[in-house]
Amino acid sequence: MASVEGIHGTTIVAVRRDGRGAMAGDGQVTFGQQTIMKSGARKVRRLYHGRVVAGFAGSAADGFSLLERFETKLESFQGSLLRSAVELAKEWRTDRVLRRLEALLLVMDRERILVLSGNGEVVEPDDEAAAIGSGGPFALAAARALLAHSSLSAREIAVESLRIAASICVYTNDRVIVEEV
Repeated sequence: MASVEGIHGTTIVAVRRDGRGAMAGDGQVTFGQQTIMKSGARKVRRLYHGRVVAGFAGSAADGFSLLERFETKLESFQGSLLRSAVELAKEWRTDRVLRRLEALLLVMDRERILVLSGNGEVVEPDDEAAAIGSGGPFALAAARALLAHSSLSAREIAVESLRIAASICVYTNDRVIVEEV
C-alpha cells in the first residue's frame, strides 16, 4: 500500500506466518523533504491486552489520534479487529474533523491484517503481508519474496523487509521496532 499523498517519513510492514504475526516500523520522522527530526520514534503499538498490533504512517499527531480512537473501538467491540476497523473507517470517512487526518493505519491480530484509510477503506491483503508508508512498496515486495522463498519467521521477515526498505527509501531508517501477536 502506498503512503498518503505528500506525507513522508515512515514504513510499517506486517507479516503473518505459521499462526504468528509481526509488525515492524522504522523510527524516522521527517520534516518536509530534507530534515530528519527524529530517528527513534515508536509508530507500532500493542493494543487490547496485547492481542492486537497497530502502526501508522503519515502525520504523527494524526496517527496517534487514530490509534487512540481505534483502541477505543477495540474496547467497545471486545477486541474484534474487523468490527473495530470497519467502525473506525466509517467514523473516519464521515466525521468532518477526522476526514482531515492524514495518516494510514495498519492493524493486525493472529487471524488477519487490515489497512485502514480515511476514505473509508478497510483492506485485507490477499496474502500474508501488508505495508504502508513511504517505503511500504519496498517492504511489501521484500516481505512477499521472503514469505515465498524462505523459512524465516514472521518476525524475521518483518525486520528484514524493513531493513531492505531502509536501504532504498530515503524516508525510512533501520531503527526497527517490532511487536508480535
